[in-house]
Amino acid sequence: MNSETHAAAAGGRIGLLGGSFDPPHRAHLALARSALHALRLDAVWLIPAGRPWQRAPLAASAQQRWDMVQLLLAGEPRLHACDLELRRDGPSYTIDTVRELQRRHPHTAYTLIVGADQLANLCSWRDWQALTAAVDLAAAARPGHALHAAPELLDALRRGGHALHLLPLPPIPLSATAARAAQAGALRAIVPPAIARYIEHHHIYSNPDSPHGHP
Repeated sequence: MNSETHAAAAGGRIGLLGGSFDPPHRAHLALARSALHALRLDAVWLIPAGRPWQRAPLAASAQQRWDMVQLLLAGEPRLHACDLELRRDGPSYTIDTVRELQRRHPHTAYTLIVGADQLANLCSWRDWQALTAAVDLAAAARPGHALHAAPELLDALRRGGHALHLLPLPPIPLSATAARAAQAGALRAIVPPAIARYIEHHHIYSNPDSPHGHP
């Protein structure tokens, strides 16, 4: 695994899109592309969580999720995978990731990319005030979730000299939950063909005997 990129080393504007990516799907790719172009970023990094602290145990292993993110980003020269959280012990807190990236690349400006559901919940994140003092936010609509930010979140962003950007991406009715339950053709409507083949080859979500699968 490798998380270093020339864009950050040289200084630039990088979008950070974290998640469990269990599995990564077409909506993740659309969100990354939307932020890249709408905000004129130099690159977007997808960061698979090592141990997400606000969701149920993961079905796919860390290596499988890393492999699938790499497949999602094939042919996307300005979209990269970052393995920082996969290599870190303990729960995956976004503020720890941002602090480490800023330590490594102090001249890079970061924008955290979230969906509307995460935006509404962001004030429950660990050290969220420190996070708003460190990065801009970019948010996109999700089915069933209006784009709404708590007043205290907006105030904290302003105090930190940062902004909330609303991305011009319509809600996409795709989810990792649906992908895990999908079969054959239905799966290919949610994830790119290469990821569908990977899931089927490794029986990630259908083999009850697998330590990372489920019935």
